[in-house]
Amino acid sequence: MSRSITLTFDNGPTSAVTPHVLDVLARHGIRATFFVLGQNLASKEGLALACRAREEGHWIGNHTYTHDVPLGASSDPFAPQQEIGRTQALIGELSHPDRLFRPFGGGGVLGPHLLSREALAFLREGRFTCVLWNSIPRDWDDPEGWPRTALAQARGQDWTLSVLHDYETGAMARLEPYIEQALAEGFRFRQEFPPDCVPLVRGVPVRPMEAFVSNGQPSSFPQET
Repeated sequence: MSRSITLTFDNGPTSAVTPHVLDVLARHGIRATFFVLGQNLASKEGLALACRAREEGHWIGNHTYTHDVPLGASSDPFAPQQEIGRTQALIGELSHPDRLFRPFGGGGVLGPHLLSREALAFLREGRFTCVLWNSIPRDWDDPEGWPRTALAQARGQDWTLSVLHDYETGAMARLEPYIEQALAEGFRFRQEFPPDCVPLVRGVPVRPMEAFVSNGQPSSFPQET
């Protein structure tokens, strides 16, 4: 059985990068998931890009409104509604039926800073599906070399869920060469998520979530650099 890669793109949509990403994916017949920021959907242009992505068969997920502070590191009890609820309202009919949500990780590290107890309750009550990851090539930090990291991470596991970013760092200029190399090595791109990266499905925990939820006090988190 060939190894698989699922591509996801966070922090968009942006007019400078998302159209290029969509063009590359279309050329290779790859469908991905775009975890969008509410503040980017608030513009007519951003919403149009999300509509294009959905029309081309990509899934649209929620990645908070501001991408400012991880929910598990926030002391604001209203943060889940402000960050998740507002964004979901903007996504509207573009939403995947499973109401996909990806928490802000602060550099891609998994830990209790991802969610507060209030955020988990909000996700459960709203029947959201929480999508994590098992590959962080740090494209924002290494816009030229990230494909090497992404391929190395993918070679070490059967099914990789990779987090990339469709905003302006120059990194997505390397998206097509990365895809071509992965295909040459026999990887198969698929849209579904590895089950072990999805601990919450339609509001129901299907895997332990304690490691991703703060203990009632704001958790510290690693900063993106």
